[in-house]
Amino acid sequence: MSLVDAVSWGSTPRVALGVEYLGSQYCGWQFQRHGISVQQVLEQALARVADRPIKVHCAGRTDAGVHAIGQVVHFETPVERPERAWTLGVNANLPDDVAVRWARPVAADFHARFSALARHYRYLILRRPVRSALWHQRALWTHRSLAIAPMREAAAALVGRHDFTSYRALACQAKSPVRTLHYLDLAERGALLELSVGADGFLHHMVRNLVGVLLAIGRGDRPVNWAAELLALKDRARGGVTAPAHGLYLMRVDYPDAFALPADRKPLTAEPDDEGLAVI
Repeated sequence: MSLVDAVSWGSTPRVALGVEYLGSQYCGWQFQRHGISVQQVLEQALARVADRPIKVHCAGRTDAGVHAIGQVVHFETPVERPERAWTLGVNANLPDDVAVRWARPVAADFHARFSALARHYRYLILRRPVRSALWHQRALWTHRSLAIAPMREAAAALVGRHDFTSYRALACQAKSPVRTLHYLDLAERGALLELSVGADGFLHHMVRNLVGVLLAIGRGDRPVNWAAELLALKDRARGGVTAPAHGLYLMRVDYPDAFALPADRKPLTAEPDDEGLAVI
């Protein structure tokens, strides 16, 4: 018997959700005293459907302004609700910039954060002489030209298992700075430059710091070997500028196949439109 057959609606108190959101209007994923968080509005919507308080646990705590297409959360509740209640019902109680994409009953040992095998992010950079109204707070705009070849060369030197101290926030609380970067790719889609990165885990501000270093290299402000030199220094104080949050998207979180999460949980592929701007 597969996990899908063994775990069904009403047979488990634990449910996983796929969530997408635009982070522009939120103080981040996690509850904050000074503003509204994505976690807050999601838990409020879930509580209305469950008719009782709900506490959710996420795969990755995104910062203020960061977006998500493939965030995963789980929660426990003793009430029985059909899948439509956890998707359409919850969405009816959410603001327009937050939505549940799918819901799935999961085994008791599933944890959105600790069961994850890898996380995948994308950072979007809009390259054109004038700013865009449509991409405001959805991509980093730069009017300066970027040399892509040295950026790709520098990115390649960062792939693998390394100590990423130079690429994490000074306030990062992770016990170890060692992570395995599976890939760091750059793709040109018309006016957009997409930086895609996947790893077994990320440190606080790690992706934005990687982007900041690659941007400095692409602009010619730093040599191509600067990325590797920073890696070897293991000193955040010597690192580059942290790229703004609004270009960053949590795209996907990978889990063991045994948890049988929906096959369609992967995000839509970005395709260039007539202007060469990718549609997410």
